[in-house]
Amino acid sequence: MAKAYTPGLKVSARTTHRTRRLLPIPGEVKVAVGDVVAANDVVAETFMDGDITPMNMANRLSCSAGDVAGLMLKQIGEPVKEGEPIARSKGIFGAFKTEVAADADGTLEQVSSVTGQVMIRGAAIPVQVRAYLSGTVVEVLPKEGCIIENDVMFVQGIFGIGGETEGVIQVACGGHEETLDADAITADMKDAVILGGARMTAAALRKAIEVGAAAVVSGGLDDQDLKELLGRDLGVAITGSETIGITVIVTEGFGDIAMAARTWRLLADRAGRVASVNGATQIRAGVMRPEILVPLETGENENEVDPTLAREAGLLELGTTVRVIRDPYFGLLGEVSALPAEPAVLGSGSRARVLEVRFPGGDTAVVPRANVELIEG
Repeated sequence: MAKAYTPGLKVSARTTHRTRRLLPIPGEVKVAVGDVVAANDVVAETFMDGDITPMNMANRLSCSAGDVAGLMLKQIGEPVKEGEPIARSKGIFGAFKTEVAADADGTLEQVSSVTGQVMIRGAAIPVQVRAYLSGTVVEVLPKEGCIIENDVMFVQGIFGIGGETEGVIQVACGGHEETLDADAITADMKDAVILGGARMTAAALRKAIEVGAAAVVSGGLDDQDLKELLGRDLGVAITGSETIGITVIVTEGFGDIAMAARTWRLLADRAGRVASVNGATQIRAGVMRPEILVPLETGENENEVDPTLAREAGLLELGTTVRVIRDPYFGLLGEVSALPAEPAVLGSGSRARVLEVRFPGGDTAVVPRANVELIEG
């Protein structure tokens, strides 16, 4: 029997999650298999070469490039300090000598007899990889990093900006349909993961940045508010590297859209708990969704099982919860109530595979299967 599949977002009350923590270049792994780590613990570290500061020494000493090496007061490999003399000309009859001081701190790395350039290498730059997710180290990748595992409440968003962070969940809205305004953001939300409801306003995000919040999670966001926040159009690149001072996750879509009731309840019930949040998003090949992870205690949420948990990932069948992602029902959640086998003629005159969605109020609509996404438990 043929099966129908569709992309989806995962919202799970309890799942076992693994995260890979890798260095950009080989280095030292600081944990072992079996170690229990907190989200902020450093699990691997390496050092990248410092910045290069070039100095045109031949020009400064008014000599030929081949003479520069013989006029250096420091040898290759020696440390130098900014302002410290590192070369001296011969002068005229032993007088009128010119000294050249280092332009930066570092190590003398190269003296070229071809160009007359001197290169000073700055101090090595430490690169640390933190655990991101509290849990247990289940695998160590020598000189690369490790894999951390834990049972978590797992929520994927549809879009986000900003990178990895973590903080205590604080609820700012009274329900999943409430707009997140600036007056809901308070000074005690510093370093917190703020849970909104429906649309988050630009003023609310600016206030969250002002109080020093770690992240904001809400149902919707106006694209003009996003542009105002970033100061530019986002484009289609991978997000996550923005440096606006906060991570933002949209769970439902752009516009005035309420967060799904179950998603809001799962997060609100974890108020006061530490959540790991990552806004990185990629919608093209190699899809990457923003995420909220809340480590769970033994036995927690074990009885909260949705019918979708037993289904094959991405499988469309009767009773499956879906979100419509095109007008005129954009953002609405419902259940699949029928899966006609034959293609239907759409309003545009084209033919496409469709399904029937029953919304919470009891109304139904026939929509193309390509216009829905699965809400996976």
